[in-house]
Amino acid sequence: MKLLLGVCGGIAAYKACELASTALKAGHEVRVMMTSNGTRFVGATTFEGLTGHPVLTDTYADAMAHIEWAKWADVVCIAPLTANTMAKLACGLADDALTTVLMAVPRGIPVVLGPAMNTEMWEHPATVRNRGWLENMDRYTFVEPLNKRLACGDVGPGGLADPDVLLSACQDGTSKP
Repeated sequence: MKLLLGVCGGIAAYKACELASTALKAGHEVRVMMTSNGTRFVGATTFEGLTGHPVLTDTYADAMAHIEWAKWADVVCIAPLTANTMAKLACGLADDALTTVLMAVPRGIPVVLGPAMNTEMWEHPATVRNRGWLENMDRYTFVEPLNKRLACGDVGPGGLADPDVLLSACQDGTSKP
């Protein structure tokens, strides 16, 4: 399986390293694309070292990269998915490398979303609406966030699902007819 992993800017970005490592150990090929805010939590160099591939962070580094990367993937997983990137996807915005690639992903390629955010953000009416919009597009599969003590100290839904659960959802997505 060729897994294209998208990493957004949230404290759970460190778990994306574990997801990439787990996928590689399972024999999958992994490439990583990151938002600018994602690189503030985990550096692109970390993912380059883990995967052996360059990390896509700049929309303009290569004019056709967003198309090439979108067509390369067997499955796409965005983990952690922030409220900001979720809103961009719901509204069809493509203003960074990650969202530009996502808009170019061919229909039928599974896109697994692993949201991670503060409970109030997850339960905010705009986020609830955006999730509904994305689910209605029939292009995205959500892996529910964990109910736990979050980095901010709050307790509730919003923790990124375990990497094994995310990888399983990616593998399930590629096995559907």
